[in-house]
Amino acid sequence: MDDHSLVAEGLANIINYDPEMTVVAQAEDGQQAITRYREHQPDVTLMDLRMPEMGGVEAITAICAEFKSARMIVLTTYDGDEDIYRGLQAGAQGYLLKDAKPNELLNAIRIVHSGQPYVSSTVASKLVERMNNPVLSERELDVLRLIAQGLSNQDIGTALNIGESTVKSHVTHILTKLGVSDRTQAVIVGVKRGLVSL
Repeated sequence: MDDHSLVAEGLANIINYDPEMTVVAQAEDGQQAITRYREHQPDVTLMDLRMPEMGGVEAITAICAEFKSARMIVLTTYDGDEDIYRGLQAGAQGYLLKDAKPNELLNAIRIVHSGQPYVSSTVASKLVERMNNPVLSERELDVLRLIAQGLSNQDIGTALNIGESTVKSHVTHILTKLGVSDRTQAVIVGVKRGLVSL
């Protein structure tokens, strides 16, 4: 499921070229992916993370909740450690970047179809990196997202219904956990890791 028709068409051609595989449906957004999954119940689903209407993580979560045997592979350009973690936590058994070679894609589909997980070595190292990094709390993530929007501590406090001193405390924890010295660097690291988007 990919919202870029050229990419989706290329993937379909690669998959359909293999005599053992057939593309049964395509979707342009997460909501459509759920509908198409219900209609076709494919053996393996490729899902992008960032799509209009509903993102890939939400779609994977919904499909896996409804269909316990669903086999999902995240296929995306996003390699931030938080993106990887969220995709796998949602229920995906595989995670592959769009710059993967056609043979790797087909191999990943076969492996996940057989019931085994597939994570490329690049993705695996990012996942290990994420596990070694301190995790931001939900409130710290909220604060970081508002920092990324350019809000001041006072505005963040108003938006989250907390005091400015509490915001300052959260900002201090965010800077420490991300290993940076200012708000701009925190946003940059947050974007790279997939914690926030601009």
